[in-house]
Amino acid sequence: MSGHSKWANIKIKKGKTDAARGNVFTKIGREIAVAVKAGGPDPANNSRLRDVIAKAKQNNMPNDNIQRSIKKASGELGSVDYEEMQYEGYAAGGIALIVTALTDNKNRTAGDVRHLFDKYNGSLGTTGCVSYLFKKKGLIVIDGEKLSEDEAMMMALDAGADDVVNADGAYEVYTLPQDMHAVKEALESAGATILSCDTGFFPDDYITPAEVDVPRIQKLIDMLEENDDVQNVYHNANMPEEEEEE
Repeated sequence: MSGHSKWANIKIKKGKTDAARGNVFTKIGREIAVAVKAGGPDPANNSRLRDVIAKAKQNNMPNDNIQRSIKKASGELGSVDYEEMQYEGYAAGGIALIVTALTDNKNRTAGDVRHLFDKYNGSLGTTGCVSYLFKKKGLIVIDGEKLSEDEAMMMALDAGADDVVNADGAYEVYTLPQDMHAVKEALESAGATILSCDTGFFPDDYITPAEVDVPRIQKLIDMLEENDDVQNVYHNANMPEEEEEE
């Protein structure tokens, strides 16, 4: 794998404003709830919860919010059951999208997602209609300030990673989804500083959309990401890079 990571670009966009940060906290709170339901409220015995807590801290989520989400999920403050959903479809110009969600109302979320696809010239498809164009992987981003590329490569491969990409001051370490936590722990033990850790869908190839379609594709992605039920939006569009705001 080579070139810049679209995953990193997508993640960097989140949390640019206070409103977006609140939206991120809502989404992480739901991830905490699902992790607690799956493996219990003790992060020492629940690797999934441990990873979500690390993600929460990376996004500057207050510890009170984290603990409240854990207590709520464990029934101490009343609980809400969230179900993991996945939607697939096409944006304008035939761009493939995978939308993952955590919801307490499948009908509401499906209706919202369908409405947005229709509104921005996309089409929501059936399960499997685009997922064959992507591979699910773990991605661990480590600080590259004190590591050469060779050192990062050796460290990651020794930890059990599949691939490493130099990403301008950091290294993106790719793993099988089921290996991500073990590789992360091995990297930490070897002295690496972990900047982020998550799983996601990565396209086998990217498509450069027609210029006329770019605004509609971007608006669809943005509106999906603003929905509280939607956790992540993955796509295979080679979108033009946004200029950094002053």
